[in-house]
Amino acid sequence: MDIKSRIDYLRAELERHNYNYYVLSAPEISDYDFDQMMKELQRLEEENPQYFDENSPTQRVGNDISEDFVQVYHKYPMLSLGNTYSEGEITDFYNRVKRQLNTEFEIVCELKFDGTSISLTYEDGRLTQAVTRGDGEKGDDVTANVKTIRSIPLVLKPDDYPSEFEIRGEILMPWKVFEQLNKQREEQEEPLFANPRNAASGTLKLQNSKEVAARRLDSYLYYIPTAEIPVATHWEALDKAKSWGFKISDSRKLCRTLDEIFDFIKYWDTERKNLPVATDGIVLKVNSLSQQRELGYTAKSPRWAIAYKFQAERVCTQLKSVSYQVGRTGAITPVANFDAVQLAGTQVKRASLHNADIISQLDLHIGDMVYVEKGGEIIPKIVGVNKDERSLFDTEKVEFIKTCPECGATLVRSEGEAAHYCPNEDGCPPQLKGKIVHFVSRKAMNINMGEETVDLLYDKGLIYSAADLYQLKEDDLRVLDRWGEKSAKNLVKSIEASKKTPFEKVLFALGIRYVGETVAKKLARKFKSIDALRKATFDELTGTDEIGEVIAQSVIDYFSKQKNVDLIERLEAYGLQMCEKEEQQPGSDLLSGKTIVISGTFDYYSREELKEMIERNGGKNGSSVSSRTDFLLAGKNIGPSKLEKAKSLGIKFLNETEFLEMIGVPLPDKTENGEYVLF
Repeated sequence: MDIKSRIDYLRAELERHNYNYYVLSAPEISDYDFDQMMKELQRLEEENPQYFDENSPTQRVGNDISEDFVQVYHKYPMLSLGNTYSEGEITDFYNRVKRQLNTEFEIVCELKFDGTSISLTYEDGRLTQAVTRGDGEKGDDVTANVKTIRSIPLVLKPDDYPSEFEIRGEILMPWKVFEQLNKQREEQEEPLFANPRNAASGTLKLQNSKEVAARRLDSYLYYIPTAEIPVATHWEALDKAKSWGFKISDSRKLCRTLDEIFDFIKYWDTERKNLPVATDGIVLKVNSLSQQRELGYTAKSPRWAIAYKFQAERVCTQLKSVSYQVGRTGAITPVANFDAVQLAGTQVKRASLHNADIISQLDLHIGDMVYVEKGGEIIPKIVGVNKDERSLFDTEKVEFIKTCPECGATLVRSEGEAAHYCPNEDGCPPQLKGKIVHFVSRKAMNINMGEETVDLLYDKGLIYSAADLYQLKEDDLRVLDRWGEKSAKNLVKSIEASKKTPFEKVLFALGIRYVGETVAKKLARKFKSIDALRKATFDELTGTDEIGEVIAQSVIDYFSKQKNVDLIERLEAYGLQMCEKEEQQPGSDLLSGKTIVISGTFDYYSREELKEMIERNGGKNGSSVSSRTDFLLAGKNIGPSKLEKAKSLGIKFLNETEFLEMIGVPLPDKTENGEYVLF
């Protein structure tokens, strides 16, 4: 079997197994075997970029290339459905359809998935475009992000589908993924997503499709607006779409009476709580396509369909107390504690009150009978107070605390901010421990210790700051409860390994307010060292890409405090990377007179690093492929337009390994955890 045939075979097999796993939930092979096939395909595609296919299964991982979204007009407007919350209005809809048609008809009842709407276009069985609903007339082209969603087929099964057609549906974030994402955001003290719908919508608009892929979105498709399909009913259209490889919900029913419709609604009002994704109602559609055309449309919605929305589940319980939590940055979060109640399938006894303004708006009193909701949200919230019952209890108005519950410091609230803060960052235990937890986290220094270990070492007096970690000895740890020689050795080894962590991650680990992963990377790239960053002026900081006034001031404030400077000096003395490492390879004229265009993502080096190598060796970086381009440095997810143009001009392709060999840069070695040591 030649290379092209092997690539085609692997692509077809991976698509088949992908469909079995994500759509049918009936895998035929192990995850390991799937991964091995994927790795082989990735290797063959990298070695043979002339066989690139933007719909290859390897493209589902996304890439790091940031692109602005292009607005695309819908071929058919994406109208919204009329909503109702009452069975009476369902009856009115049914009778109105009956009166207008004056003949027998069927209603398809489907679950209303609570996600973000999407329109997919397929040409010759291949996904060519994905567009959000937008304003109904036009939406954002999010094709690159949608291609990372494994339940959406990139290539359809061979069948009788039209040469070109559109299918619509919903992009969803499963409950389990949503909970994990919010847990991560909570640990980083970032704003939580209110519900899976908002999280899915926000994810779909990310500029980094690699991050989209990591969030494991799902989908259900439910409507084909084009007339090219040789079917007479909506039900048949869904069955056709399912046979082509689309994920179509089996939770639908063909109803011929109002009683059947209400039975379906009643069943799913309870059973939906057991689904892995969020739903917020039932959609009713006239089944016959000819009858749909006869009923027509209003200016905003079809007359042949309506959405019934479930009422958000709400319970009433008594507020017992309000407690206050202190975060890593000193932010104070009030928490309502109440009698445990059953809500949306789980027992709930606490709910965040967010800040002092929320407490004031609710006019909250201890002893109040409060209304708690989840609705589409995983995080319970108090939405109201039954003030009629307040006189029956001895109530006390909830006043936001004025001092820190952990250290007693007087709280502060900056103008324009909702949160109160404890200013005692040097003596408040939750803040001190929180900073260390952030420092050791996977995306920062990646030291193998969790929150419980930080608590233990802090409580035993072994650590009070991140710098103290680098003084720990195995003998300090062996004597701790449930610690043995192996545990002690592993932790010390992990701490030692963290000294090789790149500067940008060290900068993120410092926990400067508003300096997240992306900001840390941009600051590291711009200023190159901690000393240069410390000396940077306000104008120099705001002149950096994506660095606004708030971030710039926060950086200046951080370095203005001597304790932070002392911490950095200690960390630097222990051997942490406080500057970007310079390439050890000397410059040359190996690429003199050559113009190189880079496209895609790479295993060993970033695009910026590769561009620096080109310039250091006498070459010129080209922004687009032209007749003056000497060769294309091709990585994964190479831009299709650049690929096609390079092929048409007969321009030579080089992969990353070949390029590094050309300029005499040895391939990086791997560490024990599989990461590369670049320099």
